[in-house]
Amino acid sequence: MKLSLIIPCFNESDNVAQMYEQLQSIRPELEKRGPFELVLVDDGSTDDTYARMQETFAQWPHTTIVKHQQNRGLGAALRTGFAHAQGEIIVTTDSDGTYPFTTIPALLDKLTPNVDIVTASPYHRDGGIDGVPAYRILFSKGASSLYRILVDPRLRTYTAMYRAYRRQVVEQVTTTADGFLMVAELIVGAMLMGYRVAEFPAVLRVRRYGQSKARIWQITRSHLHFQAEVLKRRLLMRGRAARYMRGNS
Repeated sequence: MKLSLIIPCFNESDNVAQMYEQLQSIRPELEKRGPFELVLVDDGSTDDTYARMQETFAQWPHTTIVKHQQNRGLGAALRTGFAHAQGEIIVTTDSDGTYPFTTIPALLDKLTPNVDIVTASPYHRDGGIDGVPAYRILFSKGASSLYRILVDPRLRTYTAMYRAYRRQVVEQVTTTADGFLMVAELIVGAMLMGYRVAEFPAVLRVRRYGQSKARIWQITRSHLHFQAEVLKRRLLMRGRAARYMRGNS
Protein backbone atom coordinates (compact mmCIF):
# COMPACT_ATOMS: atom_id res chain seq x y z
CA MET A 1 0.00 0.00 0.00
CA LYS A 2 1.85 3.05 -1.28
CA LEU A 3 1.78 6.29 0.71
CA SER A 4 2.06 9.82 -0.67
CA LEU A 5 2.98 12.61 1.73
CA ILE A 6 2.05 16.07 0.38
CA ILE A 7 3.45 19.25 1.96
CA PRO A 8 2.51 22.61 0.41
CA CYS A 9 4.91 25.47 1.15
CA PHE A 10 4.84 29.25 0.69
CA ASN A 11 7.82 31.33 1.86
CA GLU A 12 8.91 28.60 4.26
CA SER A 13 12.67 28.87 3.81
CA ASP A 14 13.21 28.92 7.58
CA ASN A 15 11.17 25.72 7.97
CA VAL A 16 12.91 23.48 5.44
CA ALA A 17 15.61 22.23 7.84
CA GLN A 18 13.14 21.25 10.57
CA MET A 19 10.89 19.63 7.96
CA TYR A 20 13.79 17.46 6.90
CA GLU A 21 14.78 16.57 10.47
CA GLN A 22 11.26 15.52 11.47
CA LEU A 23 10.68 13.53 8.30
CA GLN A 24 14.06 11.83 8.67
CA SER A 25 13.12 10.73 12.19
CA ILE A 26 9.99 8.88 10.98
CA ARG A 27 11.41 7.64 7.69
CA PRO A 28 12.32 4.16 9.06
CA GLU A 29 8.79 3.72 10.42
CA LEU A 30 7.19 4.77 7.15
CA GLU A 31 9.48 2.48 5.15
CA LYS A 32 8.42 -0.47 7.33
CA ARG A 33 4.83 0.14 6.22
CA GLY A 34 5.69 0.00 2.53
CA PRO A 35 6.81 2.28 -0.29
CA PHE A 36 6.16 5.98 0.15
CA GLU A 37 6.82 9.17 -1.76
CA LEU A 38 7.23 12.80 -0.78
CA VAL A 39 5.51 15.54 -2.81
CA LEU A 40 6.59 19.11 -1.97
CA VAL A 41 4.68 21.97 -3.59
CA ASP A 42 6.21 25.44 -3.58
CA ASP A 43 3.24 27.75 -4.04
CA GLY A 44 5.03 30.65 -5.70
CA SER A 45 7.40 31.53 -2.85
CA THR A 46 9.26 34.82 -3.14
CA ASP A 47 12.13 33.62 -0.95
CA ASP A 48 14.50 30.69 -1.57
CA THR A 49 12.12 27.96 -0.37
CA TYR A 50 12.26 26.07 -3.68
CA ALA A 51 16.07 26.11 -3.86
CA ARG A 52 16.38 25.02 -0.23
CA MET A 53 13.98 22.13 -0.73
CA GLN A 54 15.86 20.99 -3.84
CA GLU A 55 19.15 21.07 -1.95
CA THR A 56 17.91 19.58 1.33
CA PHE A 57 15.89 16.73 -0.18
CA ALA A 58 18.27 15.99 -3.06
CA GLN A 59 19.17 12.56 -1.65
CA TRP A 60 15.66 11.52 -0.68
CA PRO A 61 14.27 8.76 -2.89
CA HIS A 62 10.88 9.12 -4.55
CA THR A 63 10.65 12.87 -4.00
CA THR A 64 8.82 15.27 -6.31
CA ILE A 65 9.22 19.03 -5.90
CA VAL A 66 6.75 21.15 -7.85
CA LYS A 67 6.81 24.94 -8.16
CA HIS A 68 3.95 27.32 -8.96
CA GLN A 69 5.25 30.37 -10.80
CA GLN A 70 3.02 32.57 -8.64
CA ASN A 71 1.17 32.17 -5.36
CA ARG A 72 -2.17 30.48 -6.06
CA GLY A 73 -3.34 29.54 -2.58
CA LEU A 74 -3.39 26.50 -0.33
CA GLY A 75 -6.26 24.78 -2.13
CA ALA A 76 -4.55 25.09 -5.49
CA ALA A 77 -1.29 23.80 -4.00
CA LEU A 78 -3.06 20.76 -2.56
CA ARG A 79 -4.70 19.97 -5.89
CA THR A 80 -1.28 20.18 -7.55
CA GLY A 81 0.01 17.76 -4.92
CA PHE A 82 -2.90 15.37 -5.55
CA ALA A 83 -2.19 15.49 -9.29
CA HIS A 84 1.41 14.37 -8.72
CA ALA A 85 0.73 11.83 -5.96
CA GLN A 86 0.75 8.13 -6.86
CA GLY A 87 -0.17 6.60 -3.51
CA GLU A 88 -3.29 4.74 -2.48
CA ILE A 89 -3.09 6.63 0.82
CA ILE A 90 -2.46 10.39 0.77
CA VAL A 91 -1.37 12.42 3.78
CA THR A 92 -1.51 16.22 3.70
CA THR A 93 0.16 18.28 6.39
CA ASP A 94 1.26 21.81 7.20
CA SER A 95 4.88 22.71 6.54
CA ASP A 96 5.25 24.86 9.65
CA GLY A 97 5.26 22.14 12.30
CA THR A 98 1.95 23.11 13.92
CA TYR A 99 1.19 19.39 13.81
CA PRO A 100 4.47 17.46 14.25
CA PHE A 101 5.36 15.15 11.37
CA THR A 102 6.44 12.64 13.99
CA THR A 103 2.75 11.85 14.62
CA ILE A 104 2.14 10.70 11.02
CA PRO A 105 2.47 6.97 11.90
CA ALA A 106 -0.15 7.36 14.64
CA LEU A 107 -2.41 9.23 12.21
CA LEU A 108 -2.11 6.37 9.72
CA ASP A 109 -3.00 3.83 12.41
CA LYS A 110 -6.46 5.45 12.56
CA LEU A 111 -7.09 4.69 8.88
CA THR A 112 -8.73 1.33 9.52
CA PRO A 113 -10.65 -0.59 6.80
CA ASN A 114 -13.94 1.10 7.71
CA VAL A 115 -12.48 4.63 7.55
CA ASP A 116 -11.88 6.76 4.44
CA ILE A 117 -10.45 9.94 6.01
CA VAL A 118 -8.59 10.62 9.24
CA THR A 119 -8.44 14.26 10.27
CA ALA A 120 -6.45 15.90 13.03
CA SER A 121 -8.72 17.27 15.73
CA PRO A 122 -7.42 19.64 18.41
CA TYR A 123 -11.02 20.11 19.57
CA HIS A 124 -11.41 16.42 20.36
CA ARG A 125 -11.61 15.81 24.09
CA ASP A 126 -8.17 14.18 23.92
CA GLY A 127 -6.67 16.90 21.71
CA GLY A 128 -5.35 20.31 22.73
CA ILE A 129 -3.97 23.72 21.83
CA ASP A 130 -0.53 25.05 22.71
CA GLY A 131 0.35 28.72 22.31
CA VAL A 132 -1.94 29.51 19.35
CA PRO A 133 -3.38 33.07 19.45
CA ALA A 134 -6.90 33.27 20.86
CA TYR A 135 -8.32 35.03 17.80
CA ARG A 136 -7.25 32.15 15.55
CA ILE A 137 -8.85 29.61 17.86
CA LEU A 138 -12.05 31.66 17.94
CA PHE A 139 -12.19 31.63 14.13
CA SER A 140 -11.40 27.94 13.80
CA LYS A 141 -13.76 26.79 16.54
CA GLY A 142 -16.52 29.02 15.24
CA ALA A 143 -16.20 27.67 11.70
CA SER A 144 -16.13 24.06 12.90
CA SER A 145 -19.16 24.66 15.14
CA LEU A 146 -21.23 25.83 12.16
CA TYR A 147 -20.11 22.85 10.09
CA ARG A 148 -21.13 20.56 12.95
CA ILE A 149 -24.65 22.00 12.75
CA LEU A 150 -24.79 21.81 8.96
CA VAL A 151 -23.07 18.47 8.35
CA ASP A 152 -22.38 16.18 11.33
CA PRO A 153 -22.14 17.09 15.03
CA ARG A 154 -19.93 14.09 15.76
CA LEU A 155 -16.94 15.59 13.95
CA ARG A 156 -15.37 18.31 16.09
CA THR A 157 -12.79 19.81 13.70
CA TYR A 158 -13.42 20.66 10.04
CA THR A 159 -10.56 23.08 9.32
CA ALA A 160 -7.37 21.07 9.99
CA MET A 161 -5.29 20.32 6.89
CA TYR A 162 -3.41 17.50 8.62
CA ARG A 163 -5.24 14.43 7.30
CA ALA A 164 -4.95 11.01 5.70
CA TYR A 165 -7.19 10.17 2.74
CA ARG A 166 -7.88 7.10 0.70
CA ARG A 167 -7.11 7.93 -2.90
CA GLN A 168 -10.69 7.59 -4.12
CA VAL A 169 -11.75 10.46 -1.86
CA VAL A 170 -9.54 13.06 -3.56
CA GLU A 171 -10.43 11.60 -6.96
CA GLN A 172 -14.18 11.67 -6.41
CA VAL A 173 -14.74 14.87 -4.42
CA THR A 174 -14.65 18.06 -6.50
CA THR A 175 -13.24 21.22 -4.92
CA THR A 176 -13.09 24.72 -6.37
CA ALA A 177 -11.64 26.92 -3.62
CA ASP A 178 -8.02 27.93 -4.11
CA GLY A 179 -7.43 29.19 -0.56
CA PHE A 180 -7.69 27.75 2.95
CA LEU A 181 -11.41 27.05 2.47
CA MET A 182 -10.57 24.07 0.28
CA VAL A 183 -9.63 22.02 3.37
CA ALA A 184 -13.19 22.29 4.73
CA GLU A 185 -14.70 22.02 1.25
CA LEU A 186 -13.00 18.67 0.71
CA ILE A 187 -14.07 17.02 3.95
CA VAL A 188 -17.62 18.40 3.80
CA GLY A 189 -18.02 17.20 0.22
CA ALA A 190 -16.67 13.78 1.17
CA MET A 191 -19.02 13.44 4.13
CA LEU A 192 -22.05 14.45 2.07
CA MET A 193 -21.07 11.73 -0.42
CA GLY A 194 -21.01 9.16 2.38
CA TYR A 195 -17.28 8.79 3.01
CA ARG A 196 -16.44 7.85 6.59
CA VAL A 197 -14.29 10.09 8.78
CA ALA A 198 -12.34 9.37 11.97
CA GLU A 199 -10.71 11.94 14.23
CA PHE A 200 -7.10 11.87 15.34
CA PRO A 201 -6.80 13.75 18.67
CA ALA A 202 -3.92 16.16 18.13
CA VAL A 203 -2.26 19.14 19.78
CA LEU A 204 -2.29 22.26 17.61
CA ARG A 205 0.88 24.24 18.33
CA VAL A 206 1.98 27.73 17.42
CA ARG A 207 4.45 27.73 14.54
CA ARG A 208 8.11 27.87 15.54
CA TYR A 209 9.48 29.51 12.38
CA GLY A 210 8.22 32.21 10.05
CA GLN A 211 4.82 33.87 10.06
CA SER A 212 1.33 32.57 9.38
CA LYS A 213 0.03 33.22 5.85
CA ALA A 214 -3.62 33.03 6.91
CA ARG A 215 -5.76 36.14 6.36
CA ILE A 216 -8.36 35.48 9.01
CA TRP A 217 -11.17 37.82 7.93
CA GLN A 218 -10.88 36.83 4.28
CA ILE A 219 -10.98 33.15 5.26
CA THR A 220 -13.95 33.77 7.55
CA ARG A 221 -15.95 35.33 4.72
CA SER A 222 -15.17 32.43 2.41
CA HIS A 223 -16.35 29.92 5.04
CA LEU A 224 -19.61 31.82 5.57
CA HIS A 225 -20.33 31.84 1.83
CA PHE A 226 -19.57 28.14 1.58
CA GLN A 227 -21.67 27.33 4.65
CA ALA A 228 -24.62 29.09 3.01
CA GLU A 229 -24.13 26.86 -0.03
CA VAL A 230 -23.99 23.77 2.18
CA LEU A 231 -27.23 24.82 3.87
CA LYS A 232 -28.94 25.20 0.49
CA ARG A 233 -27.64 21.80 -0.56
CA ARG A 234 -28.90 20.13 2.60
CA LEU A 235 -32.33 21.74 2.22
CA LEU A 236 -32.53 20.56 -1.39
CA MET A 237 -31.58 17.04 -0.32
CA ARG A 238 -34.27 17.04 2.36
CA GLY A 239 -36.82 18.37 -0.09
CA ARG A 240 -36.04 15.63 -2.59
CA ALA A 241 -36.22 13.00 0.15
CA ALA A 242 -39.60 14.32 1.30
CA ARG A 243 -40.99 14.27 -2.24
CA TYR A 244 -39.70 10.73 -2.70
CA MET A 245 -41.41 9.59 0.49
CA ARG A 246 -44.68 11.25 -0.49
CA GLY A 247 -44.49 9.65 -3.93
CA ASN A 248 -44.00 6.19 -2.41
CA SER A 249 -46.49 6.46 0.43
